[in-house]
Amino acid sequence: MKEIKVGLGFERFPVKYTGEGKNLSPPLSLDGAEGKSMAMIVDDPDAPSGTWVHWVIWNMPVLVKVPEGVPKGREIIDPFRARQGTNSGKGLGYDGPFPPKGHGTHHYYFKVYILDGPLDLQPGAYKAALELAMEGHVLQRGEAVATYDR
Repeated sequence: MKEIKVGLGFERFPVKYTGEGKNLSPPLSLDGAEGKSMAMIVDDPDAPSGTWVHWVIWNMPVLVKVPEGVPKGREIIDPFRARQGTNSGKGLGYDGPFPPKGHGTHHYYFKVYILDGPLDLQPGAYKAALELAMEGHVLQRGEAVATYDR
């Protein structure tokens, strides 16, 4: 499987992209992505209760740059069309880092998947359902990691 380059532009989250700030989704750049649809999962395996899912989004167009501040909600139409799933906080859309104080550095994985077409998956789905729906449809993948601690 061909790897794509995913860039965040930072190693440690700026506060505005966290639960301590404006909780905006950060911009991402993609290099080498070629397909018909895109999906992304952002999670934190360092959470004390097990992996915490911060963002589940799919049926995105294949972008060179994902803009900052993607709106929350089941389906979005601006700045691009996509469906979003339920994060571990039971919200829809991006939910930024907010690890327990004193728990140490957490690592947030931005996993991007380039697919052969859109997925027949209803908005609000969980990470596991997205992973299952993507089976056999992933053409490329890439990953970026950023950290945060409080």
